Amino acid sequence: MKTTKKLVLLSLMLSQALVLSVVESWIPVPVPVPGVKLGLANIITMVIIAFMGTADTFILVVLRCLLTSMFGGGISVFLFSIAGGLLSAVVMLVLHKKFSRVFSVVGISIAGAISHNIGQIMVASVIMKEISVLGYLPVLLISGIITGCFVGFCSSFLIEALKKTNIF
Repeated sequence: MKTTKKLVLLSLMLSQALVLSVVESWIPVPVPVPGVKLGLANIITMVIIAFMGTADTFILVVLRCLLTSMFGGGISVFLFSIAGGLLSAVVMLVLHKKFSRVFSVVGISIAGAISHNIGQIMVASVIMKEISVLGYLPVLLISGIITGCFVGFCSSFLIEALKKTNIF
């Protein structure tokens, strides 16, 4: 893929991920547990994993985390976001590259959502210097399965539609 085209596509994907993050912030989550969210921006991460490379995935995740924390949240939001985002990206990339015959897009998305929540719990335990935050883990894992499934289905539909366009 030509460098200019790749840069434009990555920029468009980043802007879409940011818009999805903003839209997601408007949607109330019916669970009173901190950290539970839909993860709509991960739809775009799945698209980048499917069509672009490892480096592009990490660029997208880091820029998305940086920009969303700048828009609203500050350093603590960045720490939670980057830890979850990078761990999630690593898990999804490995599953996609090595085990795509075993795991569907939905399965990879669920693993990514669970990994994201584990990354956030790790940061919370370091920041709070308290291991009791692990008590949130069961709720976060269940929410990760549910939201990962939803994001995975959306990603799967989008990936199939994009395959027909020859944009990538």
